[in-house]
Amino acid sequence: MISILRIYVRSPIGRAVRNLARDIRGVAAIEFAIVAPMLVLAMVCTADLGLGIYRKMQVQNAAQAGAEYAIVHGYVSASITTAVSNATTFSGISATPAPSQFCGCPSSTGVTTTDCGGTCSGGSSPGTYVSVGAQATYTTILPYPIMPSSFTFNAQSTVRIQ
Repeated sequence: MISILRIYVRSPIGRAVRNLARDIRGVAAIEFAIVAPMLVLAMVCTADLGLGIYRKMQVQNAAQAGAEYAIVHGYVSASITTAVSNATTFSGISATPAPSQFCGCPSSTGVTTTDCGGTCSGGSSPGTYVSVGAQATYTTILPYPIMPSSFTFNAQSTVRIQ
């Protein structure tokens, strides 16, 4: 048995096997082939998350643009809806719910709706407010096992115009 092992080690095939066992050429390529798909997947997921956050910001900005329009031009529902839709290049944004005008009194929790002829709790008269909403749906690039494949973003902005 020992003589067969000595013959194998001294033979050209044995030397080739021994040399291959010590050779490290190509190891980096193999490691890259293993790691590269995970890096690409991480980059795509990061880009997808970033796009989702950017879309949410666009919805918030669209609602604010509608409120700013109401401050400058007064309450015109159709024009505020157009301002919301045109506020960004994201085509899926809509003014949902429709802009509304109401009378209210400021409070520590926001604006309390009241009768326009009434009085607020400090003796002041109620103001005229406009509430503008924006809504859009974002669909992810890849389907993820734990998360839904689409998200509906909503934003609301309320301003006093008088």
